[in-house]
Amino acid sequence: MNRILANSTLRRSVINSGRTMAAEKLLVSVSVHDFENFTMRRRRMMSSSSAAEPTTSKAPSVKAHEEKKEEKKKEVFSYWGISRSKITREDGTEWPWNCFMPWDTYQSNLSIDLSKHHVPKNFTDKFAYRTVKLLRIPTDVFFQRRYGCRAMMLETVAAVPGMVGGMLLHLRSLRKFQQSGGWIKALLEEAENERMHLMTMVELVKPKWYERLLVLTVQGVFFNAFFVIYMVSPKLAHRIVGYLEEEAVHSYTEFLKDIESGAIENVAAPAIAIDYWRLPKDATLKDVITVIRADEAHHRDVNHFASDIHFQGKELREAPAPVGYH
Repeated sequence: MNRILANSTLRRSVINSGRTMAAEKLLVSVSVHDFENFTMRRRRMMSSSSAAEPTTSKAPSVKAHEEKKEEKKKEVFSYWGISRSKITREDGTEWPWNCFMPWDTYQSNLSIDLSKHHVPKNFTDKFAYRTVKLLRIPTDVFFQRRYGCRAMMLETVAAVPGMVGGMLLHLRSLRKFQQSGGWIKALLEEAENERMHLMTMVELVKPKWYERLLVLTVQGVFFNAFFVIYMVSPKLAHRIVGYLEEEAVHSYTEFLKDIESGAIENVAAPAIAIDYWRLPKDATLKDVITVIRADEAHHRDVNHFASDIHFQGKELREAPAPVGYH
């Protein structure tokens, strides 16, 4: 009897547990199905809302990003809050250059005598003249009649002497507590003018990688050589520069001949040249080369003049410097 009761009880518990497990399985399957349906519905809602976003919320965010960019451009990137005041041209338009200001500009004096030549009179003059003529040979071989690239190389070298001379005179003035007679400013002015020649030529000529490498090499050698020469003999240094500028006048004259003959296209003048030399808006390459050649002629006269002062046994400070004489 006890066995029968035990068996029936066991059967009932098994049946009940089976029903419970089936119910649990059913509940799990229902819950999973509901969850999948919920997930699908949510994804659809998100995709539809994201498709509608570009017309509403995304457009303002892009606009805000662009406004932030414009604000950053106008920001003063300085801890001290120092900013340049608004500078305009004579016609009221905004001044676009930060490498020079309107008061640094000028109209070149084209009436200068281009044919002037300092005839070598002594050993120093002859040494300077022969040195410059010797330096011209590799330039002629390498550049030939590519006067744009030649001018780029020439201006890279030509901007060095004024900076070296002005720097050494500046240090001398500090050491000896002496005024310079305006020669520091005159020489630095020359260096800046030559640098602007280079900035103009770079706009016209796109130098190749090997030409850039040549510029680095020549400038490195010339700077150190000229520094030593100026320390030893300023009169020789200025005489060399005078003859270099004579060669520059000759090179730019040949440049103009090629423009006039049509061998080089007479393109529109770069904007930087128009503002720097106060050229007309319709100025051309010919106008730019003409004013640059005049500048070189002025540098020629200034350096020959400086050398003559030294040959007379005087210092530069004893003679008034031609400040503003490009």
